[in-house]
Amino acid sequence: MQYEHITHGFPPVYEENSRILILGSLPSVKSREQQFYYGHPQNRFWKVLAAVTDDELPQTTEEKRAFLLKHRIALYDAIYECDIAGSSDSSIRNIVPTDLKPILSAAHIAAIFTNGGTASRVYKKYHLPVTGIEAVPLPSTSPANAAWSLNRLMTEWSLALESR
Repeated sequence: MQYEHITHGFPPVYEENSRILILGSLPSVKSREQQFYYGHPQNRFWKVLAAVTDDELPQTTEEKRAFLLKHRIALYDAIYECDIAGSSDSSIRNIVPTDLKPILSAAHIAAIFTNGGTASRVYKKYHLPVTGIEAVPLPSTSPANAAWSLNRLMTEWSLALESR
């Protein structure tokens, strides 16, 4: 297994009107190439959010950024720096967490959600002691999470986001 040291290469998306913060683990290889979140064509993140918000599926980076801000969603990752093999969350080691203070000071975040088990574990270990805000864990939208169909993801994410 070939490890690479990765530093998160692009900023979070948020503004003062953001009310929900969604945290992934770390950008995938495709996302790092595109310099934006959930760039792998098989990742279901954007499809799930479009369905949950009853909005059109954003295509470009600009549309995705505008979509998030329109729906008052802040988006970032729990990991700022680590060693990883490819895009495999299970290979992650030597974690340096992201700094969530700028988002939490600028926006009135009412709820934090984690996209997948790794993001949830990293949040609990590194971020919860700092923020004091419990995060709601959601099933990963990654194509590696084949146990969850698109419809099942949409239902679970919808129930969680609507309850906040």
